[in-house]
Amino acid sequence: MAHNRKFVPGIVALVKERIKNTKLVIQVQDEIEKLIVESHFLDSAPFKWVGLIYRYGLKNKLKPEYQRINKKYGDLPIAVELDTRVLQWADQNNLQLFKDIFIIAALEALLDVGQKYNLPTDLIAQERSKYVDIPNSVEELEGNL
Repeated sequence: MAHNRKFVPGIVALVKERIKNTKLVIQVQDEIEKLIVESHFLDSAPFKWVGLIYRYGLKNKLKPEYQRINKKYGDLPIAVELDTRVLQWADQNNLQLFKDIFIIAALEALLDVGQKYNLPTDLIAQERSKYVDIPNSVEELEGNL
């Protein structure tokens, strides 16, 4: 199925937990996609769009795992892992942080993709500098209250 999106996120749970506000990922999709277009990130890329799977897991692992470029659909499938406990805490206590976690993970993944494929990342790096690092534990979050 053809589409004109440049960034398509998805979510897969590696652990059995419920997170309520996953629809915020749609807002993240639009923000990240706008940045990809403005930065001309894909102009010289050997793929037409990036498919990023957010894995709800037990740790934050922002260096993406790569699959081969899909020649049929033109996408580069990648995946990152996010700590489900941190996501649950943010989902219940700080929705802006919850959304920011997805943005940060996407920006980190795109920076890695840009480095791997020698793509322009200046605007992406500039946007990333606006955010702090993703907390690695609930204790770290509660200590910052």
